[in-house]
Amino acid sequence: MRAHRTTAALMVCAGAALATATAAPASAAPGPPPRARVAVVDCTGNTQVRPGEFMLACGDGNNVLTSLRWARWQPQAAVAEGTDMVNDCKPYCAAGHFHGYAVNVRFAHPQQRTGHPGQWHFTQVTLTYSGSRPANTPDVVTSRLWG
Repeated sequence: MRAHRTTAALMVCAGAALATATAAPASAAPGPPPRARVAVVDCTGNTQVRPGEFMLACGDGNNVLTSLRWARWQPQAAVAEGTDMVNDCKPYCAAGHFHGYAVNVRFAHPQQRTGHPGQWHFTQVTLTYSGSRPANTPDVVTSRLWG
């Protein structure tokens, strides 16, 4: 009986030690290698690095980043200034007008691209408006990107 309890206790301790040793902390998600080429994926599924324009509204084309000037493009994040062209959709989108808003753009959260071994892509975009902005839009907008 004593041998059975000792064996059971050893098994529980060994299992706990193994789980602790193999579990990666949530904050230690692997990122791209330091020299990786990280891109953004456009509406058609093509990768782009330092694009001059980037469509945010693939379905209807009513929101596009233009005149992008990249200050930094690194494996962890890319930062640019540009213009966010947004259709006001008044009275409806087909008859609406585009308005430009100065914006700082940050692509971040790189992940490996599913189905494309060795490719990394940014999965998040943050827009920070430096002046006026579209109606009902906060100063800072963060959205998930497709990919």
